[in-house]
Amino acid sequence: MALTPKKELSREEKLAKRDAAEQEALLREVDDAVRQGDTEEFFTKYGKPLLAVLILGLVGFGGYLFWDSRQEQAMEADSEVLVGALDQVEAGNLQTGYDQLEALAGEDRGGASAVAGLMRAGIAAEQDRPDEAARLFAAVAANESAPQALRDLAKLREVATRYDSLSSGEVITQLKPLAVPGNPFFASAGELVAHAYMDQGKEAEAGALFAQIAKADDAPEGLRSRARQMAGVLGVDAIEDVDALLEEQGVDTQAADGEAAAQIQ
Repeated sequence: MALTPKKELSREEKLAKRDAAEQEALLREVDDAVRQGDTEEFFTKYGKPLLAVLILGLVGFGGYLFWDSRQEQAMEADSEVLVGALDQVEAGNLQTGYDQLEALAGEDRGGASAVAGLMRAGIAAEQDRPDEAARLFAAVAANESAPQALRDLAKLREVATRYDSLSSGEVITQLKPLAVPGNPFFASAGELVAHAYMDQGKEAEAGALFAQIAKADDAPEGLRSRARQMAGVLGVDAIEDVDALLEEQGVDTQAADGEAAAQIQ
């Protein structure tokens, strides 16, 4: 197939094409210059603030790393204090352990300080200093930076320590928020509240609460047993499955049935 011959450009057309190419190159150079000028102007205007922000960011990040390192060191130091005091208590050196915990308990260190305060309160109670123990428990319960579970435990122990000096109404008011099924301290708080109800002559409320405690699977068995007995005394049936209860208590139900049948015969 024959190729179509290219059309020869005239002199005027060649000059026009050259001029167009030169203008395009000139425009490209001007555009590059403008872009470069904009960049230089931008960095002239905002370069220092951007650099300052970058430096502040790096300083802040470095500060966080330093703070995190200090936090870990502080946690390790707190753990050493708590473990050392616990070793003293287990060795029978109650006063030494009590003294070792004083500084940590007096600081605002969240959970570690709360645990130290609870340990000191427990030691004071063990040493037959109930007023001091109640005061220390109350301090932990009022510490808003402490975990809620530790504050609730402290409140429970405070009321238990001061139970004889509190009115039944005060016991109910302070522990009723904890004496609800699902709360980790339901059984212990509920038992105290139920006894306070009995002091007020509210046997129906007391019996119902004792029955709830008796049916709480996560409550200690000794506490459930006491609650079951108290519920029965108050005329409330707290036994859902008699056979299961007898099995828990180690009673051979088949042997018991056999003995009962023999006695009938």
